[in-house]
Amino acid sequence: MAGTLRDREKAPRPSKQSSRDPALPQTRQDIMNGTSSKKRRPNGPVRVKTAGESGRRGIHPLHFFKITWKSSSYLSRAVNVLWPIVPAAIAVYYSLEDHHVLKFILAYIAMIPCANLIGFAGQELARKMPHVLGILAETTIASIVEIILFMILLVGPNPQYEVIRAAILGSILANMLLCLGLCFFASGIRRETSTFDGAISEIGTGLLLMAGLGLAIPTIFQNSISVTDFELTPQQIDDKVVSLSHAVAVLLLVSYCVYIWFQMRTHHGIYDAIFEHDEKRDADGHKDQAKAKLTLTECIIALAISVALVSIIAIALVNEIPFIVEEQGISDPFMGLILVPLVEKAAEHLTAIDEAWDNQINFALAHCIGATIQTAMLNAPLVVIVAWGTGRPMDLSFEIFDVAMLILAIITVGNFLRDQKSDYFEGFLCVIIYIAIAVAAFFFPNLPHAAEGTSGSGEH
Repeated sequence: MAGTLRDREKAPRPSKQSSRDPALPQTRQDIMNGTSSKKRRPNGPVRVKTAGESGRRGIHPLHFFKITWKSSSYLSRAVNVLWPIVPAAIAVYYSLEDHHVLKFILAYIAMIPCANLIGFAGQELARKMPHVLGILAETTIASIVEIILFMILLVGPNPQYEVIRAAILGSILANMLLCLGLCFFASGIRRETSTFDGAISEIGTGLLLMAGLGLAIPTIFQNSISVTDFELTPQQIDDKVVSLSHAVAVLLLVSYCVYIWFQMRTHHGIYDAIFEHDEKRDADGHKDQAKAKLTLTECIIALAISVALVSIIAIALVNEIPFIVEEQGISDPFMGLILVPLVEKAAEHLTAIDEAWDNQINFALAHCIGATIQTAMLNAPLVVIVAWGTGRPMDLSFEIFDVAMLILAIITVGNFLRDQKSDYFEGFLCVIIYIAIAVAAFFFPNLPHAAEGTSGSGEH
């Protein structure tokens, strides 16, 4: 009996931390320190992931501005220095009638911090979701800038079909070559080689090749039909190309939905394991856990503000494009293939480069390839379907030069991804290829009807 009492006295007493019921909510200090348990039950109907828990509710203006200013990385924070350009661009656009070059430059620069805010708000929102859903939500939110620009180019008084078509392929090329190349280069600077999972690269390149061929079908179809050989008028050929583009757009949308089902439902475990592995090897993971985060309400407010600003800036930017093309001699291919995609994809590029720098190469690939797939299989078909519904003859008949560059770029990137390894040299080569395409687009001449700003379908 004495031995039993003595044993009880020597036994360690349970600490307050271990005796706490894991189902009870943890303190704010635990959350801020990144030590919150995965067993914590949410107070509301939406389960917020531990990595995205802010420890606050509602909106706190001081915290909101402080967190958004710091942004997600040093690159994004440097972009925030451009915020004074936003009111200046809006004021100049509505106050000056001429000075088209100045208005275009200011609107172009102002789009970058606005797009960066969309990207940051999407990233903060994605942290509160499961991995696969978060990547999908972040990529979709970052595409808002692209969708807004496409729609404004489409529904304006002078629809700029050539710029839209070039911007679709330019967005794909910017993600595949420029963004992916910079990710490989950034990762290769800090480590000799970076390894990534084949599930992302193989499925991604397969989808890109399929989407690229799908987008090329109307172009090949139109250039295979001769007016004299088939005894058709140009208008009849144009009508067939538009109808074919509608069918291709629907098929690409269906394929994208099946891909989302594959990724989110039937094979989500593969992607979850890949992204969890990337989180463990995150070089700055401890800093991400410790830094302050936006609440769900603040994420929604940031998205609303940034989308409104992007819409205003996009209107100013698009309205100045015809003047830049006509007066400054900038070709439509260069405007659509290079200039427009660079500004609309700024947020995604900064996020992916930061992830590659931190050794989260699978996350970076998911952003690069995922955004490319979304442009090819969602955004581009969406523009065609909206044009179809509004009676506009928008089609997917691209220039032979653009389609050739697209297919060759997909094949080149696929070869770089085949060995599931990357280094700075491969990244450098991807960027060099993109620069070469940009130079070719700069010297590519405008079509005779391009100056009128009403380039219709089938006029190539």
